Amino acid sequence: MKPRRLLTERQLGMLTSLKEEVLGFAAIRHLAIRFQSLLRQRNETKLDRWLDDAQDCSISAVVNFARALTIDIQEVRNAVIERWSNGQTEGPINRLKTLKRAMFGRADTELLRARLLSVDEITDHRVCG
Repeated sequence: MKPRRLLTERQLGMLTSLKEEVLGFAAIRHLAIRFQSLLRQRNETKLDRWLDDAQDCSISAVVNFARALTIDIQEVRNAVIERWSNGQTEGPINRLKTLKRAMFGRADTELLRARLLSVDEITDHRVCG
């Protein structure tokens, strides 16, 4: 995802090999860098052009991704132009779900609580609860 000028010699070699050996790699990389750029710059005007180019791409995964974005286009536009993100919420939720799956059928709620909460929080909960 880095521009060529920021790649190490080893990364440049890998990039060159991938472009030569993997059909469509250069097109995917170009579209991915453009998408990353429009998100970072919060440039909604480039979104429509990117979607058109992605849907005209010969790679089915890229075409499907672009079509999925067009289904909820207003939400995608908001994600591009707004500075707000739910990333700070998604991390803890992902951690909780991972722990819950790992412990499914193996332990009770007390062990789950102990793994999720810090020692201070557990102590406070027992005192207050």
